[in-house]
Amino acid sequence: MRKLIIVEGLPCSGKSTTSRFIAEQLGYTFIDEGTGSHPADYEFHAYITDSDLVDFAENERREVLSSAESKSGGYIISLGEFTGELFEKLLRHKIYDFLPWETEHPVMLDKWRGFADSCSGGWVFNCVLLQNPMCETMMRFGFEEPVSEAYIREICDIIKPLSPVVVYLKNSKVRESVEAASAERGDEWLNAVIDYHCNGEYGKRQVLSGFGGYISALEERQRRELDILRRLDIESIVLDDPQKNWDNAYSDILAELR
Repeated sequence: MRKLIIVEGLPCSGKSTTSRFIAEQLGYTFIDEGTGSHPADYEFHAYITDSDLVDFAENERREVLSSAESKSGGYIISLGEFTGELFEKLLRHKIYDFLPWETEHPVMLDKWRGFADSCSGGWVFNCVLLQNPMCETMMRFGFEEPVSEAYIREICDIIKPLSPVVVYLKNSKVRESVEAASAERGDEWLNAVIDYHCNGEYGKRQVLSGFGGYISALEERQRRELDILRRLDIESIVLDDPQKNWDNAYSDILAELR
């Protein structure tokens, strides 16, 4: 049985709606990004070790450890449970955004192993196999494509027993899609994503700036993702510009999956 379907593509490509549709049609569990309790991802969590706890006061250590999960040689903490000064201290150890790669890498692989080992039934994820690893390895750290591919291959090896399939929503009109979505999502969202893509290591090296720089980063990310996907030992369905006719796209997806 195919236990895991992952819908990938750039922002504003229709991943969330497509993931939900597939899950409803197949009777699978749908997991959107940003849920806060993703079974295979850490969305708003910190990772600290015993040595990190030295920087915390005794009462702070007790509070942190009372809600922490002991895992991956340290402690996983949900940042949503904290406020104020303690939240600010823990935020410096956020798994995405602040951990060094040599720390983040094994922590994330452990999370995937935990999901694969306990997985039952069918699941549909909105991204996390390509998007999240690429945002970290490419955008944040500025690694070259082979490093990104090696990491994604490690994840694929872990989830291979689940007979996964990737549904990729390829978009040849990235600028137009983002412009349309930003009109709904607002300036705060757009400014945040521009800042992330232009001021990470990739953006700095490419001297990216503004909306045009953001689009350039997305187009290169899509190129790399599709190149990597073609080389992976994983079943995939790539749809070209599904937004042109969603009814046909959904029909094609279900025909492939069934």
